[in-house]
Amino acid sequence: MPRFAQVVAGALSLAAVLPCGALPAPANAAPPIVMPPGSAPPPPNAPPPTPAGCLPTGNGYLRARIRGALNLDIDWRNAELECDGGPRPDGSGIRMSFLGPKLANGRRLRMVFGVSAAREGRSGRALPTNLTVIVEGAQRLYTTRGDEHCTVDTLSQQRLRAPGAARRYRVVARGFCVAPATTLNNAEHILISSFDFAGNAVFGDDAIR
Repeated sequence: MPRFAQVVAGALSLAAVLPCGALPAPANAAPPIVMPPGSAPPPPNAPPPTPAGCLPTGNGYLRARIRGALNLDIDWRNAELECDGGPRPDGSGIRMSFLGPKLANGRRLRMVFGVSAAREGRSGRALPTNLTVIVEGAQRLYTTRGDEHCTVDTLSQQRLRAPGAARRYRVVARGFCVAPATTLNNAEHILISSFDFAGNAVFGDDAIR
């Protein structure tokens, strides 16, 4: 019998004595792993990813229209932002800070809103606001030098779960400016004609100062 025919005949003989679908295990095969009843599968090697961005709930943002020495239409979403917030150092309101992604020139822009008369956990309307814009790495700072040039039309706060003694809120606000922010030497001006944001404010032991 030719060699090929012998191989086929052997395979047919083996299939006749094995159950349907069964194949013989290799001689050096490792024994199968048997999990005890009710046991969970082993955890993956890598830990789950840590949520990144402004708010752990994923719904932070900053939008603003800037004209003048800077011409920008900002529409930054949660994952692109770093944000912080809490009471103003003098206790006169709430301070919200947003750091965006790199711009086309490689710089990053930080916007800081000092909202007067805003209080922890409370909504508000027509709140005077000081606004500072910092171009990080370029030593450029623009400020309204007071809170009479910008206004937060509406502000609301939603309590978020937070560990420890911290009291954390999602702060949502919308507003505008009627006068420009200038550099300290008055050489450059920018006007933020509209802005709205949702950021993170912390009160209590972990509040920023």
